[in-house]
Parts: sequence; structure tokens; C-alpha cells
Amino acid sequence: MSPIIETAPAKINLALHVRHRRADGYHELETLFAFAEDGDRITVVVSDAPVFTITGPFAAELDACGDNLVTRAAAAFGRHFGIAAHHTITLHKALPIASGIGGGSADAAATLRALARLHGIAPDHPDLFGIAAGLGADVPACLLGRTALGRGKGDALKAIGGMPGRPLLLVNPGVGVSTAAVFARWDGVDRGAIAEGDLLTRAVAGRNDLEAPARALAPAIDAVLALLAAAPGAVLSRMSGSGATCFALFDDVAARREAALAAAAQGWWVLETRLGA
Repeated sequence: MSPIIETAPAKINLALHVRHRRADGYHELETLFAFAEDGDRITVVVSDAPVFTITGPFAAELDACGDNLVTRAAAAFGRHFGIAAHHTITLHKALPIASGIGGGSADAAATLRALARLHGIAPDHPDLFGIAAGLGADVPACLLGRTALGRGKGDALKAIGGMPGRPLLLVNPGVGVSTAAVFARWDGVDRGAIAEGDLLTRAVAGRNDLEAPARALAPAIDAVLALLAAAPGAVLSRMSGSGATCFALFDDVAARREAALAAAAQGWWVLETRLGA
């Protein structure tokens, strides 16, 4: 049987509004999810025994023998659908760790999609989304894998029109930020809902309420945001998720390239890509 390969594209929060802290300890969110065309990669094949390996530029930052969302996703899939087969799963880790662009959530979602394809289960099977919700708040959005408005914990999703093909630049200053620590520093102020309109209008009018606490924890984010805000041709720049990765949208590839070269000259991680559907 041929291996199944699934991309785990980087997740972008075009806007992220924190409305209030819920009684269950989570935060009530409104967010505009979008996805890059590029990211990590999951490869799955049936094997005689379970094997999990990690390759890629950020492989050394993860422990293939420890707890991982990929192996949790595979175990949950097997339990739910009663599949006893073993799998060799390879994660090619191209995205930085703890960086606000999906990472482990996208990897878990890609694992579910790959296993579903391998075992003849429809990719939109509702039970897959149930498994995803049990793995983490961002995993259902990453499983959907297209532009969406997220509410609740971010897992109440409504697909909306995207901006496929728009040039996108991701920049990370090389620092990891704890999501829990960032949320703990949120000031508790509800600054209102996401606006109506087309996606770009809504995104530009929006904000990321986690940006200020993330910048307090990781001041290196300041320099990234300053560079992207000043980049010629950037139509929107912002931090994604709880940081520290920031992004900028451009009208053309040449402007994106100029900004990417400037960011790379600072020694930062950069990814030149485009928005997906």
C-alpha cells in the first residue's frame, strides 16, 4: 500500500478577539482562521508495528518518544473507528514550535485526514471533527483547513470566503511563547466583536487581543511587527495566535520578497507562501 501524504498547513489568525473568560476555564473567542499553502507534512503507511519519527529543520525540538498530538490523534482515530492496524507515521517538522501558527494542532489534523484516506473514511466525516475537538481547541479548524470564522473556544466554525493565492509572509524571531502564559496576561477587556464585510475588510478592522501580553513576554515580537508594518506593499500585518510568529499580507510577490529578505537579514525564520482556500 502506498504511503498517504498530507500537508499540515500553517494556521493564521487574521484577527483574534478575546471576549471573556468562561466558567470552564477557556476563553470565549472570535477569530478569523486562514491557512497558508505550506507547512509541516505527515506521511502514514500501514506497518507491522507502530512507529513515529520526526524529520525536518525543527525535529530536534520535539521528542518522538514523548507525548505528541500526532500520536494522540492516531490513537484516538484507531479507538473510535475500531481500526487495529499499526502505522508508521513520519512528521516532517518545517514550522517552528510554540509559534502561534497551528503547529501541533495542524499536525494532528493532518494525521486524522491521512488515516481517514488510508482507511476509506470520508474526509468530512463528522466523527473526525469530534475526535479533533477532543485533541485541542484549534484542531477542528485545522481539520477543516479553510478560511472560517471561529467562535466559542475557536471550534464553533463557519466557513467563509477566503483570499486564495494572496501573497503571505510569516516571520518568527526565534522565540517560543507559552499559550497559557499569554492568555493569563490578557487584561480581561472585551473590545468588541469582529466586523462584518469581506474577509480583508474584517481582518483589517480587527485586532489580536493576545498581542500585547505576548509582546510583554517576548519583546522580540516588537521588532518583527515594526518591520512588517513598514514593509512597502503590506496590506495587513499582525501577530498570529498567541505568538511569536507574525504575518503580513501583500498585493504582489515582489513586495513580499523584499520584506522576506529584510526579515531574513535579521536572522529570523521566514516563510514565503500564499493563502489557501
